[in-house]
Amino acid sequence: MKFVIYFIWGFQEILFIKNDLQEAKKRIWRKKRKHEIGRQGANTKIGIKQIAKIRVRGGNVKNRALKLDHGNFSLISIAITKKTRILSVVYNSSNNELVRTNTLVKGAIIFIDSSPFKNWAKQNNYIFPKEKKIFKNDEKNSPKNLKKEKETNLWEQINSGKVLARICSRPGQTGRSDGYILEGSELEFYIKKIHKKKL
Repeated sequence: MKFVIYFIWGFQEILFIKNDLQEAKKRIWRKKRKHEIGRQGANTKIGIKQIAKIRVRGGNVKNRALKLDHGNFSLISIAITKKTRILSVVYNSSNNELVRTNTLVKGAIIFIDSSPFKNWAKQNNYIFPKEKKIFKNDEKNSPKNLKKEKETNLWEQINSGKVLARICSRPGQTGRSDGYILEGSELEFYIKKIHKKKL
């Protein structure tokens, strides 16, 4: 069983102070090493771009985003990527506190501005797939067997001005918040999750 211990000079990443199987405390047999330290989380917020550069092991540099308001998001089905504005954090499977505080992390579900994609569709005469009516067993005009394709949600969102997207980059490590727009079954899944949280 490991214990998270905070030292005056930083967080310990690899902990050697732990209990053995019989819950007896082990003797500290060596000192702390510089390469074992961890750092405080970035907790990237939505705001005017603010990045801190951190010198890390080997003389390398990490770009720690403290605030971000834009990112590159791709619509995979059409294979286009546009820079767009981040509006808010809607869902995070790891912690609800990250949603309340609008913290940008990898895997977070966010709302982004859909206008760049809408403008691209107008310029290229692209029509997003709309609602289609399908009947089971070829029974015409039977409302009980009526089904709607799941792609309609994406079209509705693009028209409404904001789209659900997922962050794939690590804002606290790379200083960027890039990702992709949710589509199909993945979009349906997260719409249900968000709706459950609101209830």
